[in-house]
Amino acid sequence: MVKFSEMPYQRPDMEEMKAALADAAGRMRNAGSYEEARKLFFEVQENRRKTGTLFSIASVRNTINTADEYYDGEVRWLREQSARMMPLNIAWEKALTESPFRKDFEAEFGNQLFRLLEASLMTQDERIIQETIRSGELTQAYAKVTAAAVTDFRGEKTNFYGLLKHMQSTDRQERKEAFEAWAGLYERISPELDSQYTELTALRDAMARKTGFPTYTEMAYVARDRFDYTQEDAARFRKQVLEIITPAVAEIRERQRKHLGADRLRYYDEALLFPEGNANPAGTTEELVDKAQRMYREMSPETGEFFDFMKEYQLFDLETRPGKRMGGYMTRFPDYQAPFIFSNFNGTSADVDVLTHEAGHAFQGYLAMRSIPVSSLCGSTAEINEIHSMSMEHFAYPWMESFFGENAEKYRTAHLIEALAVIPYMVCVDEFQHRVYAKPDMTAADRRSIWREIERKYMPWRDYDGNRFLEEGGFWMQKQHIFLYPFYYIEYALSQICAFQYYGRMKENREAAWADYLRLCRAGGTKGYFELLETGGLLNPFREGTVEKACGHVIEEIRNRY
Repeated sequence: MVKFSEMPYQRPDMEEMKAALADAAGRMRNAGSYEEARKLFFEVQENRRKTGTLFSIASVRNTINTADEYYDGEVRWLREQSARMMPLNIAWEKALTESPFRKDFEAEFGNQLFRLLEASLMTQDERIIQETIRSGELTQAYAKVTAAAVTDFRGEKTNFYGLLKHMQSTDRQERKEAFEAWAGLYERISPELDSQYTELTALRDAMARKTGFPTYTEMAYVARDRFDYTQEDAARFRKQVLEIITPAVAEIRERQRKHLGADRLRYYDEALLFPEGNANPAGTTEELVDKAQRMYREMSPETGEFFDFMKEYQLFDLETRPGKRMGGYMTRFPDYQAPFIFSNFNGTSADVDVLTHEAGHAFQGYLAMRSIPVSSLCGSTAEINEIHSMSMEHFAYPWMESFFGENAEKYRTAHLIEALAVIPYMVCVDEFQHRVYAKPDMTAADRRSIWREIERKYMPWRDYDGNRFLEEGGFWMQKQHIFLYPFYYIEYALSQICAFQYYGRMKENREAAWADYLRLCRAGGTKGYFELLETGGLLNPFREGTVEKACGHVIEEIRNRY
């Protein structure tokens, strides 16, 4: 094992990969025994792991510096080559699903493996290779445009993340100026973002129709492996949020307005929960990582081993820099059985959230890569994966004194409020995408109008103080998932409902709650969504009454705290 900075990258030999995969498909169709078929399956997996590791290394280095021409070119090339592998992937996956030894594979590894393969086959077709390549080019271009956006604010050249700390200032004028600068950044690049998204929606719609789906929405549900719930279920969940969580957040926002002494709560006030200032962590990036290491060592033997590994091999890139892609994520280097955490620290409590949220993802990946032999089953669907991360944020509460000192209780209060308050926004993003792909030829102005309509429904407190760009619906552009990972967002809301369940049980019996959480992490993606909820001892968020039951204790606790 080597540090991330020392991991070698060389362009994989795709012609060799193609020849090997074509040969494997033929051999799988002619396999004479399960032992032979099984050996072949793991040979292909090993080849894919090597290529996947190289792809991950190139991708991470590209997101760390989107201006790096070498890795920008490598990621572009790798995406194109992956798309051109589609016919061979189809042949291999068909050989597997049609194998006479399928029942033997299912007996050893479970039927989830074949559910995933069949979903993959439904969303692949030689006729969509060009659209797939072009989509990758557009998402890469989006990441570069947003990463390069900078402005001068009070004598400081800054990006989106640099403005966020000013939007938490106790000086309202400073918050307003930062908000205007933040909105101005998006407004300046909005023509380019509008153009990119218009083309992306058209491409995705074309891909859906070529693969036999009536709209991209149906294709996306299959591509996201949503085997257990439908669009109608998602709509019913959003309705629960509207009826239970939206009124609770409106009540919190009114309390916040009174705490801040504001005539009306504007958007630039929302991030400041306490008039004397929010809780910010103390320490440099290195010191915060050291504190996280102590926390995870005390939390459990498993988390201690995991974080020691992360720190020893420097599997982080945490600080924001010019040209760095927005957001945060966890990815994996399968050959090294190593997770990696990417983020943009900005000097606020969000930095600690990364060390718990993304570390929750990374912890699960660390466990699964060492215990689950089938790579595609190490991780689950996002509805489960986000439970790993969001629950870890709550399990970390007892250690917040280390990061925030005497302001630890203030942080816990703010974190709990924000965890609840963001859910209506999450369902806004989900409903917006359903509306967009139902009418993919809508104009940029149509999209903004629809966003503002949806926003007013789920977040009636949102007040942009007359900012024309945002009042007309430009806020949707700040969510990169809409561009990069279509339909990925309701999963965060579903998962927070489950994380609140763990938090409630944690307050009663931490050991039992942790045991259930650990069991869920170890299960990876070996089962379907509903089965994994049962494995983790969790209620189904789609079931009527679950949102109220999961959030009731949280709403009450916030009333007592704030």
